[in-house]
Amino acid sequence: MIINFKQNFQKTTIAFALLLAFTSTAMADEQDAHLAIENPAELSKEEAEAFYRSLTRRMARGYAAARMDLIRNYQNWPLFNDAPYISATHGQRYVNSYANRMAHNYGTLLEGEALPMGSVLAKDSMTVTDEGNVHPGAMFVMEKLPESTSPDTADWRYIMVLPDGSVFGDTTGDRSAAVAYCHDCHEQVADRDYTFFVPEEYRVDN
Repeated sequence: MIINFKQNFQKTTIAFALLLAFTSTAMADEQDAHLAIENPAELSKEEAEAFYRSLTRRMARGYAAARMDLIRNYQNWPLFNDAPYISATHGQRYVNSYANRMAHNYGTLLEGEALPMGSVLAKDSMTVTDEGNVHPGAMFVMEKLPESTSPDTADWRYIMVLPDGSVFGDTTGDRSAAVAYCHDCHEQVADRDYTFFVPEEYRVDN
């Protein structure tokens, strides 16, 4: 897979790319880990959905190995995109945006509004390159904590789960510094309770 450093990326995008170096299941090979994908395949919505469906069970089994009740059966949650879409801040990988039922207003959140405590947002990801490489990527999780629980992250918890279920980092637990950049990036959308949303052309109502 051809990769390189995105020298012209924004600082926050670079930070996320650095985290994505570890989305390979072979964590022991960290010195050769990749950053952002240079050549993601250009897929139609139908093609992206077909690739995702081919990986659905594998992804569910992998993330489930983390044994986190927080994301149990996440694929049954409301999905806010009609097909996987490329996310620059997630290494040019294809992602899906899920939200649990507590986050009922995620899709309609306006400036100044907030998600309720207990809201969980989950983005799973997959790599599809022009060379035909297709495999699961990391899952990115945000959990809205009780007020004043984590002032440094505006009461959001950020977790990164690798495709084999290994937890790369948790801002409220092990390797918190490894995922600290997550909130740095999300500060760009502080007026929307620190949540990015699906590109307009991929949005669905829930």
